[in-house]
Amino acid sequence: MIVSGSASQALAAALARDLEEPLAAVEYDRFPDGELLAAVPGVAEAEPDRAVIVASTVSSDAHLEVLQLQDAVREAGVEEIVTVLPYMGYGRQDDAFEPGHPVSARAVARAISTGADRVLTVNPHEEGVCDFFEPTATAVDAAGRLAEPLPETLADPVFLSPDAGAIELAETVRDTYGAGETDYFEKTRHSGTEVEISPSDVDVAGRDVVVVDDIIATGSTMSEAVAVLRDRDVGRVFVTCVHPLLARDAVTKLSRAGVEAIYGTDTIERGVETVSVAPTLAAHL
Repeated sequence: MIVSGSASQALAAALARDLEEPLAAVEYDRFPDGELLAAVPGVAEAEPDRAVIVASTVSSDAHLEVLQLQDAVREAGVEEIVTVLPYMGYGRQDDAFEPGHPVSARAVARAISTGADRVLTVNPHEEGVCDFFEPTATAVDAAGRLAEPLPETLADPVFLSPDAGAIELAETVRDTYGAGETDYFEKTRHSGTEVEISPSDVDVAGRDVVVVDDIIATGSTMSEAVAVLRDRDVGRVFVTCVHPLLARDAVTKLSRAGVEAIYGTDTIERGVETVSVAPTLAAHL
């Protein structure tokens, strides 16, 4: 049985279709004092051997939902609980960056581990966060799916990542697309919100560029990268990412920068998801 968190309903439904497993009825409610309730009525009567909880933890409330859904299906007698975190919130806080700071990724992983027999997460920003789970979570690579919505004909394409850390994503998308060159910008992070982009040496004049990243949050870094490309007489610029967080005015920033289209997967439902990670998750389940 597939059980959906409130932020991942479309993906959960797609996964249920791919696996040909029933999609559970889930109720989400909030008490007058603000406390949440996520319930799975009817799960006990269905008597599934396995419950697959699909929930992107895009907020603190979403984290609590996961814990409640895990507890609800365990209370109903389900033997195996698989928790799928298409997007793992707090995953970028994988270290104590200053004295007295928490390792937030570890804290949430420990909590989720208490109610799960197995955990999967899609393209975590730092794969090391999987080690915080017990047992260790499985990192599912869905980057190849990002090639699917791209135009069939790109002009001498360049697949470009905003920094060296994401070059493997760009290479995966290029390999899946079947043609093109890869490169990356140099990115220096000065603070949680201030990032400096240094131009790449790749020749983009007249060429289509696909900028690939794992997460687009505010869109500021990506917009700066696109501006550098525009200064070099680039052809069309497409932006694609696994996790389209797209906080605040990110879509507006990217559109004003001259991006032709923004493509994302359905790990986060923000209106730009053009391809589903359901088939990739189904293969692991």
